[in-house]
Amino acid sequence: MAWGEGWQVRGDGRPADGTFCYLWGLNVSIYMAARIDWVEALKPLLRKYKGRKHPLKYKNIYQLVVLVVLSAQSSDDHINELAPSLFNAFPDMEALSKVEAAGLFPFFKGVRNFAHKADWLVRIAREVKTDSGIPLTMEGLTALPGIGRKSASVILREAGRPAEGVIVDLHVVRVAQRLGIVRVADPKKIEERLMKLLPEKEWEAGMAMSFLGREICRPKPECPLCLMKKVCAYYKKNFGL
Repeated sequence: MAWGEGWQVRGDGRPADGTFCYLWGLNVSIYMAARIDWVEALKPLLRKYKGRKHPLKYKNIYQLVVLVVLSAQSSDDHINELAPSLFNAFPDMEALSKVEAAGLFPFFKGVRNFAHKADWLVRIAREVKTDSGIPLTMEGLTALPGIGRKSASVILREAGRPAEGVIVDLHVVRVAQRLGIVRVADPKKIEERLMKLLPEKEWEAGMAMSFLGREICRPKPECPLCLMKKVCAYYKKNFGL
């Protein structure tokens, strides 16, 4: 039976029978995602956030790499608090390469997976040797310990290099699903979807969605304040069409 065939519907076209409310909401989300031109729809978000500096407080590429590695599964604010004492003791890759991983533990209080991160950072320092040896390509960065595609994309963005992917952090996972761009929670699949959907010049949309997720589209979202509500499946479902 076709959608709605043989069912009583209200004047707005919705099924009159409450039994079908969930199906109605689900189909609205699917229909919205299918009909929205996301290249156009994301432009207001890009205009608001494009070029905004990442919340991690770094002064050079060395500090950026270290903070990005440390920030995985930890808050940027907490990592920023640890940074001054860490960089006072280890001001560059050369200094970092001379310490054993355990020597970093006192600087990593409250950091999740601190032992692994300390090991990764020492190994990175010994591999690149100097600050100028830090690779600034997706291939080069992801070959280093503890750096995946998301971390590499953040480093490339902040270093002013061309995007080679789309940043997909936990905020983007949440925002992309709520908007209706994707229906999966796998960061790899979300990145693949966004890279196919958007032209390369718009790959900054990943970081823009991350900022939106930090400020408005939090776990408990402030939907009425969101500039994306007109195209958002979550907003339409929860606040009406």
